[in-house]
Amino acid sequence: MIDFDNKGFFKLKQNAAYAEKVAPLLLDGEEILDSYKSIRDGVVFTSKRIIAVNVQGITGSKKDFTSLPYKNIVAYSVETSGTFDLDSELEIYFSSVGRVRFEFSGTTRILDISHYISRYLL
Repeated sequence: MIDFDNKGFFKLKQNAAYAEKVAPLLLDGEEILDSYKSIRDGVVFTSKRIIAVNVQGITGSKKDFTSLPYKNIVAYSVETSGTFDLDSELEIYFSSVGRVRFEFSGTTRILDISHYISRYLL
């Protein structure tokens, strides 16, 4: 499983092409909503879950996929970017995993992400 406390893993920028990495994992009727990428790792938001991808090894051929279903979320927090601090953050508390934190850089649409979660959670 991915070490979600490692801040370096989760400086994410929006990247639509990154969704291709999780396409084989999708269920019938599951849709990709948005995808974000750091240097090699990334996160994909689908209509049913969040899939975190940790690319491992020198060649990057080994990948760890962590599936975080929306149905297991008990609470979440969103911090928007400001004038001088352009990063935004998403903290999610899962019933079985605990706290998961994602950091986004640049002009991430963090409120859209909050809307995805709320739509499938509430």
